[in-house]
Amino acid sequence: MDTKQSRGFFAPRISADTADFWRGCAEHKLLIQRCKSCGKLRWPAGHFCDSCLGEDTELCEMSGRGTVYAWEVFHKPFHPSLEDKVPYIVAEIDLEEGVRILSNLEGCEPSEVRCGSAVELVWRDCEDYTSPVFVLKKAE
Repeated sequence: MDTKQSRGFFAPRISADTADFWRGCAEHKLLIQRCKSCGKLRWPAGHFCDSCLGEDTELCEMSGRGTVYAWEVFHKPFHPSLEDKVPYIVAEIDLEEGVRILSNLEGCEPSEVRCGSAVELVWRDCEDYTSPVFVLKKAE
């Protein structure tokens, strides 16, 4: 893990595979890699498709809507810089486009979260990067 921090959070380590994703985040666009050969969305991004081994990819903007697949409440900080954030929730989110990503779930109490809870994307803008996080969707 990269030890660079921004406003109390670790800044991401940006690689050739993740650079497009983080550029999209800076523009408040959730961009996920899709294989041009078979159409499979892939997260995390990589050099080749784990379904067909295709290497040609494109970026697709996701809606930011999804559901909670699973979650974990951290009562002990992963790192000392997160001590004032506990408890915090890390969740696997099934996006409506059919890909699962890992992110933080914010703005709710752990007791409010359920498998299948509807969520929507919001953005956490830090000094050096922008991160996608999710909140429980409000009833309409």
